[in-house]
Amino acid sequence: MEFLLDPSHWVILAVIGVVAGFIDAVVGGGGLLSIPALLTMGVPPHLALGTNKLAACFGSITAGYTYYKQQLIKPSFWRVAFLTTFLGAIIGSFLVYFIDAAWLEKILPLIIIGIAIYTLISPKAMGETIINQPTALPSKNKQIVQGMTLGAYDGFAGPGIGAFWTVSSIRLHKLPLLNSCALARLMTSVSNVTALVIFALLGEVDWILGLWIGVCMMAGSFIGAKSAIRFGIPFIKPLFIITVLSIAAHLAWTAWL
Repeated sequence: MEFLLDPSHWVILAVIGVVAGFIDAVVGGGGLLSIPALLTMGVPPHLALGTNKLAACFGSITAGYTYYKQQLIKPSFWRVAFLTTFLGAIIGSFLVYFIDAAWLEKILPLIIIGIAIYTLISPKAMGETIINQPTALPSKNKQIVQGMTLGAYDGFAGPGIGAFWTVSSIRLHKLPLLNSCALARLMTSVSNVTALVIFALLGEVDWILGLWIGVCMMAGSFIGAKSAIRFGIPFIKPLFIITVLSIAAHLAWTAWL
């Protein structure tokens, strides 16, 4: 399915794509910009979600590969999370069509605000004291719970998914912050691609529009990942908190006001 836009909208979406890709590569939450932009321009909701998944694939895969090249992620350690994220994303993508999302829209801002508060008051929230990544295979049970839950959520909705992956990976697997960001990008790549296939089968992807935003997101993601690697926690933590609070404020405004 394709949706026609005014010429000026393509320029606006290009800028939004670069910024969204940058944010997504560092802390997640690029969809906070790209999805509302598509909706504002009149793209129908399901088509906007599917098109955004196509664009997000470019960003998450680019960022994930950039982190991988810096040896910040060992894919062989996360096979269970990979599989369960894949299965969860399938379930979540189909649930979009069968479940009323009103309850999720109202409770989600509270959960995300809770993450922001936890990050601010807990000295261990961002893994500042964790230096070395695990040398042994992380718990399979924890990977199953994390992968199924977050995979389904990303397939179903997705706002704040990067923040959920980052914080939960630090908490569950004792990963340093950069390694947790790398894992988040790897797993959101899995759920993005999976959800994209589902939306494509249902005819809810504008391929030209998605490719356009995706290329712009790819550029932003490369810059964002490089910035995170270079500047580390002093750069990531403030951006993380600002992004999480922005996501919460946006969702609260949409759901309650």
